[in-house]
Amino acid sequence: MIHSLFLINNSGDVFLEKHWKSVIHRSICDYFFEAQNKAACNDDVPPVIATPHHYLINIHRNHMFVVAVVTTEVPPLFVIEFLHRVMDILEDYFEEATESVIKENYVIVYEILDEMLDNGFPLATESNILKELIKPPNLLRQIASTVTGKSNNVSATLPTGQLSNVPWRRTGVKYTNNEAYFDVIEEIDAIIDKSGSTVCAEIQGYIDCLIKLTGMPDLTLSFMNPRLLDDVSFHPCVRFKRWENEKILSFVPPDGNFRLISYHIGAQNLVAIPVYLRHTIQFREGSGGRLDITVGPKQTMGKTVEKVVIEIPFPKPVLNVTLTPTQGKYSFDPVSKIMTWDVGKIEVSKLPSIRGSISLQSGCPVPESNPAITVRFQIAQLAVSGIKVNRLDMYGEKYKPFKGVKYVTKAGKFQVRT
Repeated sequence: MIHSLFLINNSGDVFLEKHWKSVIHRSICDYFFEAQNKAACNDDVPPVIATPHHYLINIHRNHMFVVAVVTTEVPPLFVIEFLHRVMDILEDYFEEATESVIKENYVIVYEILDEMLDNGFPLATESNILKELIKPPNLLRQIASTVTGKSNNVSATLPTGQLSNVPWRRTGVKYTNNEAYFDVIEEIDAIIDKSGSTVCAEIQGYIDCLIKLTGMPDLTLSFMNPRLLDDVSFHPCVRFKRWENEKILSFVPPDGNFRLISYHIGAQNLVAIPVYLRHTIQFREGSGGRLDITVGPKQTMGKTVEKVVIEIPFPKPVLNVTLTPTQGKYSFDPVSKIMTWDVGKIEVSKLPSIRGSISLQSGCPVPESNPAITVRFQIAQLAVSGIKVNRLDMYGEKYKPFKGVKYVTKAGKFQVRT
């Protein structure tokens, strides 16, 4: 299925390549670079690129592209899901999967890729299985490898869960403190027009788990309002029939970190917009321009809006901006023409604002349209969709675990038109 894999950074350098069948020269990536040059930004590169003899299927994560080369027609979503799984596994091993981290751990990365695909077909894609096959890096192991010149990461025994009917969980798990944590994270994708009305708004949500439980626990997770979750994808551990019949998540969890479900709440539902912007951006011929922006909380259910960042990509005629923020600090990149205002936390008693002048290049025509404003924010202990966990029950083990649920709302692709 997958013939070769290439990792490409934003500069266009291929810094890792892996082949499972015959070697395909990296010049195949020229087709990818052509598509990248035609795209307005990295996120606009087509996920599937057809070449005379191959298909290039790619994802963009952590400021780099993961490009898979396939020689026959395959379901593209299958390959895309596998590429995301590769990045998830690397993040689980190294905490972050950036170019520099991958270069520092080339040997382990190649060993992981060897186990994840067999002759081009997915084999071991569960983190628990891989960690028994290939030990995660630690200081002692790195020192031993450096001294002996040999890698001792690969285990000599087959993982215990490889042949079981719950391959995502290893056997014999023991913990002194038994804990189960659930993070309900929702990202709002929205477009707001000039008057402040919502053009469209959607919620992309997911529940990330950290499970440290002894033995083989069987968990059930129920919600106060499960009917909100109408478009859901599950981890393989979830019993789908029970969800269909009772709207209850029943599962034997993997050990450690994993994503239990992802869900999408579409524009047909009323999505509460938690922040608003009052904005004025004007360009005048000869005198430059003016900018005035105020940001405030809207429907936050009494929660504090934090980590607020405003980004404005100005048109090319803009040379510089001279602004005065009442809170936080701003920066302007003269090359990319992006102004970034790091607001921080919004206090209701005093709304943050920024205002000042815009310098335009002399002789250039005045920009005809104003740039769109991108907003980033985070609200702790709030799920803007209204979804709420009702209870978590455990069967199959006699101890009582410590349980915790955290809610977070963040901005996804949140854009305000001016």
